[in-house]
Amino acid sequence: MLQKLNFPEFSFRFKNSENKVSIFDCIRKKFVILQPEEWVRQHCVLYLMEVKKYPISLINVEKELSINDLKKRYDIVIFNPDGSIHLIVECKAPKININQTTFDQIARYNTALNATYLMVTNGINHYYCQMDFENERYQFLKDIPEYSSQ
Repeated sequence: MLQKLNFPEFSFRFKNSENKVSIFDCIRKKFVILQPEEWVRQHCVLYLMEVKKYPISLINVEKELSINDLKKRYDIVIFNPDGSIHLIVECKAPKININQTTFDQIARYNTALNATYLMVTNGINHYYCQMDFENERYQFLKDIPEYSSQ
């Protein structure tokens, strides 16, 4: 039984093989092993597409980046049409508490990515903030903006 998350109800495609359940990732166009963090990530992707109306063509999932010669992976990135980064999402498993360390992690990623918005979620609690690059800080928001093609 999968944990109920604090997202709208979405329908997912599942596959069972070798006693492992996989979930279909519409961004990567393949089935991926269903771990607690993946469950959160897939909800978040559909939330961004179906609720916030971000086009699938601007969404990227689980890509590697280098920060100070360290290889890191981000969970979800939404690009602006010009190729700059609009939003970074860090997904955690539901049992992981989100705290200052989690924000420091995504803020560190953002030194390389320069996203305007950050979102951190464990599927239960979602936190959103907007970067203030001039003052090198972030401001918490109630939600992230819907996609607008401007």
